[in-house]
Parts: sequence; C-alpha cells; structure tokens
Amino acid sequence: MIPGLASRRRFSDLSEQEILALAISSEEDDASIYRTYAQRLRAGYPASAQVFDGMAAEEDEHRRRLIEVHQARFGEVIPLIRREHVAGFYARRPVWLMENLSLERMRAEAEAMEHEAAKFYAAAAKQSTDAAARALLGDLAAAEAGHEVRAGELVTEHLDDEEKGKEDRAAHRQFILTWVQPGLAGLMDGSVSTLAPIFATAFATQDTWTTFLVGTAASVGAGISMGFTEAAHDDGVLSGRGSPLKRGIASGVMTTLGGMGHALPYLIPDFWTATSVAMVVVFVELWAIAWIQNRFMETPFLRAAMQVVLGGALVFAAGVLIGGG
Repeated sequence: MIPGLASRRRFSDLSEQEILALAISSEEDDASIYRTYAQRLRAGYPASAQVFDGMAAEEDEHRRRLIEVHQARFGEVIPLIRREHVAGFYARRPVWLMENLSLERMRAEAEAMEHEAAKFYAAAAKQSTDAAARALLGDLAAAEAGHEVRAGELVTEHLDDEEKGKEDRAAHRQFILTWVQPGLAGLMDGSVSTLAPIFATAFATQDTWTTFLVGTAASVGAGISMGFTEAAHDDGVLSGRGSPLKRGIASGVMTTLGGMGHALPYLIPDFWTATSVAMVVVFVELWAIAWIQNRFMETPFLRAAMQVVLGGALVFAAGVLIGGG
C-alpha cells in the first residue's frame, strides 16, 4: 500500500463543511500558483504575467464567495483540509517543478487546472443539500469551465498579436540558448572527439568488445566532463542562457549519445560488419549535426556540412592512421 493512502478520505465521505473548506483551500492554492507563474514571467514576458495576475484575481474572488457561504452556514472556523487529504483528488505540481515549466507549458497547465476545478465543483454541487451552497458551487463549476474563455479575454486585453509574437520569439530564443546550443555543442563534441579513440582502438586491436568498452568509456567520460563544464562556467545570470543545470544536462547527455552512436555497433562480434555499421552511423551523425545547425542556429546548410563533415573526416582519418600504424 502507498504510504499515507490509507489516511486519506474519500470525496464521497466528506461533509458539506469539509467540501467548502476543500474548495476554499483549492482556490487559494490555484491563486498562489498563478501568481508564481506571473512572478516567474514578469521580467521576460510581462504581458503573459498580467494574464496570470488576472487569473489569480479571479481565484481570489471565488475564494471570497466560498468563505461567505461557509461563514453563513458553519461560522468563522474553516477546517484544515487540502487536496492531498482526499483520495483521488486532482493534484498540483510542487513549486520546485514549476521552475522548469516553459511559457507554453504554463498556459497548458492553467487550462488543465481550470478543467479539473470545473469537474470538482460539479461533483461538489451534486453532493450539497443546501440551496445557497449548491447554487454557488454550480456557478463556480460554470465559471471554471468558462475560464478558458476568460483566459482568452485576458489574453486579448493584455497580449495582442504583436506582444504575443515578441514573447513567443523570446521563448524560442531562450529554448535555443538553454537546450539547443549546449546540446548541439555536446553532440558535436561527442560525435567528433570520440572518433579517434574508437577507430584507433578498432583498427589497432580488431577486437569489437574492447573497442566497445573504450568507446563507452570515452563517451561517458566526455559526457560527464562536458556537462560539468557547461554547468560550471556560466550561471546564466548575466548571459541570459538559462539554468546551468538544464544546460549541463543537455550538453552532457548529447555528448554521451554522440559518442555512443558509433560505439554501440561494436557489440556486433564481426569486426568488419561492426566497423561498416559504425561508419554509417558516423555519416548520419555528422549530417544530423549539420541539419540542427541549419534548423536552429540558422547556419547555411552547405557551410555547416562542410565544417562538420570535414572536421569529422580529419578526426576519423587520424584515428584510423594511428590505429592502423
């Protein structure tokens, strides 16, 4: 059994007071989440921050109305009950996971939150016997269901096409700086720098297993080195390149993958078959790098191809000459 699950209440077992208390705490949580989104976006995406400020204000108003109904029926003391106390109740992301959400993901999360809240209020209204509470819960279900429309109104009010275009371009640029650029650097380093040790070992020993072990060690070592270097040399505060952790992960993982691509064929026992497959993989890797440079970094494709393929060919040739000598 999952720890803590047995201590949770079923929604159907909650009293009307507990349902109102749960609704109040949920509205408070959602308003806090929207304000967190707004705070995170304010510097780079001020118009979207205003959208989330508006949605937080809507949640505050819902909470105020719920508190008024609770005071009229049950008094001033509101029981402490939250989402995590109810089995099967929809959950929200913890704050440390919100730090990694992109602008588009925040918008999608907000839409999902409103949809889930609408379902909750519809179920709560069915379970309520008090006319005033039932009417309010039904109104809130309709309000949450219509929040997508309200969000659209807020977007229209604060986020015109020109402003949205600016924010989308800024978000794309941030994606390039945080993920694509360090990932591409890692892929290039992993694909090119491991060519010499892998193929030198291959032609020196003609032992596929030894070559695989050397290739794996070179790839993983290079990935760890590149990841730590990327994360440590720039904290992103002045450069605006984003989280050093994200950049380190992107660089380290892609470096490892770049090297492992032509190390894995040496799991094939036959030396010449493994080497032929590895050469094909190298060719695909180098052209993939050229395509990524052209697609995301706007480098002319022919120039990118010449740089990458020429560099890769020289390192490959050095490995073969050293290993064959």
